[in-house]
Parts: sequence; C-alpha cells; structure tokens
Amino acid sequence: MNSGGDNNKNNYPRSLQTVLNHYFQVLKGEKLSNSKKSSFISADKQETWEKLWREHEQIRENYHDLFSFTLDSIPEKPLFSYLDLKIKIAEKIFENCIFCQRRCRVNRWNEQGFCGVQDARIASEFLHIGEEAVLVPSHTVFFTGCTFQCVYCQNWDISQHPEDGMMLSEERLANIIDRRKREGSRNVNFVGGDPNPQIHYILKTTGLIKKNIPIIWNSNFYMSLEAMKLLDGVVDIYLSDFKYGNDSCALRLSHVPDYWETVTRNHKLAWESGDMIIRHLVLPNHLECCTKPILEWIHDNLGKKVVLNIMGQYRPVYGACGHDDISRFIHSQEMDEAINYAKNLGFINLI
Repeated sequence: MNSGGDNNKNNYPRSLQTVLNHYFQVLKGEKLSNSKKSSFISADKQETWEKLWREHEQIRENYHDLFSFTLDSIPEKPLFSYLDLKIKIAEKIFENCIFCQRRCRVNRWNEQGFCGVQDARIASEFLHIGEEAVLVPSHTVFFTGCTFQCVYCQNWDISQHPEDGMMLSEERLANIIDRRKREGSRNVNFVGGDPNPQIHYILKTTGLIKKNIPIIWNSNFYMSLEAMKLLDGVVDIYLSDFKYGNDSCALRLSHVPDYWETVTRNHKLAWESGDMIIRHLVLPNHLECCTKPILEWIHDNLGKKVVLNIMGQYRPVYGACGHDDISRFIHSQEMDEAINYAKNLGFINLI
C-alpha cells in the first residue's frame, strides 16, 4: 500500500477539508503532528507537582501561536521536551489516579480504580477499514478496560475485562505503529474499551514513534480536566463518542455520574485543541432525551461545521435485553428522524 502523502484529499468536500485542515496537512507532510511538535519544544525540568503544572500551562497557553515547525525546519531535539513534561506529570498522576472524572485517586501500581486497569493491555491492533472514510486505513489499537460499564457495550469482551490482552513495551508498540505506517496507515487510533486509563503509556509510546503520523483519540470523553490538558498538544483528531443528552440515562445505562457537565466541557476543550469528529450512536427510544439535546448542544456550542457521524448500528447485546427501552434494534424511522433533525439544524459535515 502507498503510504506517501494524502492522494485522496480532493475526494472530500471542501468544508470537510477545512474543518480537518490540520489532519490533512500532517498527512501531506506539510506539518508536524502535534506529538512530534511537542517533542521538539524545550521545557524546564521541574520536580514538584505545582512547578510541573506551572511550566506545562505556560507552554500550553502559547503552543498554537508560538510554535510552527514544519518538516523542512525541524530544530534539534531538546534535552527535556514539552512531551517529556507531559509524561512526567502523567507518571505522577498514575500514582494518585485522576485520569478520568471519577478521580479514584488510587496508586495504580498497587491497586485498581473503577476501570480495573493497572498494566496497559492491548486486545488487538490492525489496519481498520471500518472507520470514517477520512481516517481509513486506520491503525486501530484496542486497549482493554473502560471507565464506563455500558449495559449495551458492543465491545464488552474488551471493555469489561481489563486483565485480558497482551502487554507490549512502549518501544515495541511504537515500532509496530511505524511498521503499520509503512504498510499504509493514515493515523494511529487509540481506542478500547477506552484509552483514557492508559494516558501515561500512550504518551510514552508517542515519544518513541519515528514516523510523522496523526494521533487519533477515540474515546467516551470522560477525561478529567488534567487529562484534557495533557492531551492538548498530542492529539491531532479527537474522535468522540457522545452518548447521552442527560445525566439520568448515563447513570442508568453506563453507571457514569456527572456525565453531561464532564463531556460537554471536554468537547469544548477538544474543539479548541485540535481537529474533531463527533460520533453519536442513536439508541432506540432515546431521540427526545439524548439524540436531539446532543445535536442542539453541538450546534449551539461548537457550530454547524463540526464533522458529525450519526450512527445507526445499535444492537441489543450484552445486558441490553434487561432494559426495556433499549432491548430492540433501532427503527429506520428513528434514524431518519435523527438525520433530518441534524440537517434542519444546519450541520454541513454529516457523515
């Protein structure tokens, strides 16, 4: 497979190319990926928690405006980089875990939090052609474990069994990512389960990748504010799974507290940080309580240019049949209503 450039860019609508402009520039070799750029930005090596964050935030606030490296003007790597700073902070968080909004504060070297994840384990990795067209072929890395317990989880065998999967060193995974790039991948797509419990591992891995490749963060978006700050300057496309339009459905169907405030905050931060594609899986009987409020919020807070994938492949698997409202497949009329609602709101990048 040809791994050079992005020969298919002209096949996409101009509005899509504009809203994912950074991603396309990285694919064409016109721009460094965010993680690569962060590895060339010098940072002061600090020790205390407060000084680490102060240094991090000073760089983060100026990141997009002050640093504009290209493949033709790469400086020498510093002894200690902005990416190294992020890794150091993530390692400290691992010992008092607040990667997700649950903020379990456990030392994950010794015990498990809600997600059950201690060692990063990978269920599978491969060139995936089932993602959005702009992403494929996508080198998808499926981690075990999740911060949610969705009763209808399509990947429950991965998400609810964090002890399964293979353990790879960061060096080995980075080598695999480089090899997949040579085989034709357009990006590396961290997913699960959910990638959030493995932020420390993923940051270390990105620092060892040799190729200039976009990083996709494919997540339920339940990250803590601290995690969002660490991802800023690393992720090139945020691929969100926006599930619920209220806290009640989130708590009942995914055992997640404080869903709406957390996920809407993180969508705003991600929209400011990098490119974004938002997925929404339409659930049966949840148009009024979830789908429509989500579409309205996206329109009112992020605008009509957001790349939006309204998905109709819901299946009543795992424990879904124990919940009357989601115990059946989605009706075609429900999908039509969801898509027409989005069109009437004016979204121009519907997938």
